[in-house]
This record gives sequence, structure tokens and C-alpha cells, in this order.
Amino acid sequence: MTLHSEILEQPARLENLFSSQRKTVEEIAKAIHSRDIQFVFLAARGTSDNAGRYANYLWGAQNSLPMALATPSLFTYYQQPPKIKNALIVGISQSGQSPDIVSVLAEGKKQGNLTLAITNEPNSPLAKNADFILDIQAGEEKAVAATKTYTSQLMSIAMLSAAMSGRASRWGELEQVSGWVQDALVQDQKIAQAAQRYRYMQQSVVLGRGYNYATAFEWALKLKELTYVAAEPYSSADFKHGPVAMVESGFPIFAISPNGKVFDSMLEMLKHLKNDLRAELVIISNNQKALEMAQVPISIPVDTPEWLSPLISIIPAQLFAYYLTLAKGYDPEKPRTIQKVTETR
Repeated sequence: MTLHSEILEQPARLENLFSSQRKTVEEIAKAIHSRDIQFVFLAARGTSDNAGRYANYLWGAQNSLPMALATPSLFTYYQQPPKIKNALIVGISQSGQSPDIVSVLAEGKKQGNLTLAITNEPNSPLAKNADFILDIQAGEEKAVAATKTYTSQLMSIAMLSAAMSGRASRWGELEQVSGWVQDALVQDQKIAQAAQRYRYMQQSVVLGRGYNYATAFEWALKLKELTYVAAEPYSSADFKHGPVAMVESGFPIFAISPNGKVFDSMLEMLKHLKNDLRAELVIISNNQKALEMAQVPISIPVDTPEWLSPLISIIPAQLFAYYLTLAKGYDPEKPRTIQKVTETR
């Protein structure tokens, strides 16, 4: 099994997750509703942290839950955890092994809060400290760079949001996710050819906003860990406040700009980058206005709803990072200096 095969595996994994874990998700949502939950306290690292960014927007926008991101070092090195009351404590970890993430759940449970582990290892230390376990069921992920575990984490977060909302229409949209992902994978060879254009690239910026703020961070992470490009992720709003000064003619900008409430804002930034600064644009979108701005346009299904777009838009981004790795002459199965399971304290 290779990184590429695991990318291609995602439609089947997401379809299985949707069908097998709905009952569990609904039980978790019921427990949340039965408690006086005032906010979510979330701990994660790396790719899982980017999944947490998605939860930050989704659970806030769709479920009215304020989010707080944990500072795990307060629980480990400083041993001065904050007082946490009436919270849902969520740990997201593919392996469930990182001691600092485990420590947040353990302390949250000790203080009487409801705890949830979102993990691919239901027998892990993280899971053992959770009241509820949401098994993302991605199967063994052998590649160092996480792909199918990331989209399975996003799917789990989206399913829990749907269950907490009580809106049947949300489940209907979730049922279509695997098909939309399959449609995005059809562009495999187009992306392979497009990646060749950037084989000498050493730095770039990745832009996203709203739900796809998470996608910007995850695409940038894949570029860093596989291609060793200095890829910096930004909200398009934050990028406007200073960092845009680094852009000159030909500077590569990667953007995720699907239809939705933040589209007009993103389009305004893309127009400025193309027309005024003459940046080189790679754009993932389901809106023709955005795609027409790009040197490399990458489309996703036009009917993808904004709240689920991060599950779809990351697919071509994963493929792009994979093929750029090959174009640069690197081994996508053996990225330098990193390993599959990273345990931090």
C-alpha cells in the first residue's frame, strides 16, 4: 500500500464510516444534549490539529458551540491545567498515542467533564481516557503523510455536527460525500501534469477562509512534509494584513475558494493577486469565476455544500502534494526526518 493508493481509498473509507458509525455518533450527540455543555475544549497535534480547525468553524457555525483549543504543555511540562467546567473535552489523534493529548482528556475527565476521543485506534491510551470513542475506521494507514485518516476525522466531525443539529437534510448531504470525493479523484492525471510546472518551487502561500481555513493549513502541511517547500497557510483576511507584501510577479499562491459565504471575499483577494501583483495561482473551487483566475484551475463538484467542502477540496490538494513530491525527485513513502507516530509531551 502506498500514499497514492491510500488517497484513492478515501471514497470507500468515508462511505463505510458514514454507514457504520451513525448510531454511535447519535449516542454521543444525545449525551452532549443531556449535559450542560457550554463549550468544547479540543486538543490535537499536526494533521489532527487541522481537523480541529474544521471543528472550530463547523461546531461554532452549525451548533452554536464556542471552541477553545487546548495548550497541552500546561498539562504536561507546567503541570498547571486550567479549570474546566461544563465542557466537552475532545482529543483528536490518529494513533491516540501522544501523551500530551492524552493528558488533556485525563485531566478534563478528572474535573468532571464529558470526554470524547476521535481516533483510528479504539484501544489506544487516548481512547481509554474517554467517555465516548468515535472510531474513524480509516483502516491501517502505512504512509507517513496522513490522508485517509484526515478526511475520516473531518467526516466524524461533520457527522457529529449533523447529529447535534437534528436536521435530516444534513444526513442526506453527508451521504453524498463519498461520491463527491470520487468525482474529485477523476482529476488524478490532470493534477499529475500540473504539478510538473512547480518542480523548482521553494516557497509558496496557501490561502483559505471559513471552513477551508483548515484546508489551507492541511495543504500547506502536506507540501512541507512531502516536498519540503516553505508553504505558509493564511486566512485571506490575515494575509491582507501584512504578509501580502511578500508577493511579487510569479509568486506561487495556492487557494481554496469554493462557493459559500466567504467566496466574494476570497475572489476579491484573488483578483488583487492576479491583476495587481501578477501572482501565479493554483485554485481549487466549484465556482467558474475563481477557476478562470488560475494558471492551474482544479474543480470540485459544483453541488458541494460549503460546510462539507473541506472533505472534498483536500483531495486534489493531497494529489498535488503527492505528484509534486515525485516531480522534485523525492520519495513520498519516506519523507525525511519524520515518522508515522509522533509522541509529544
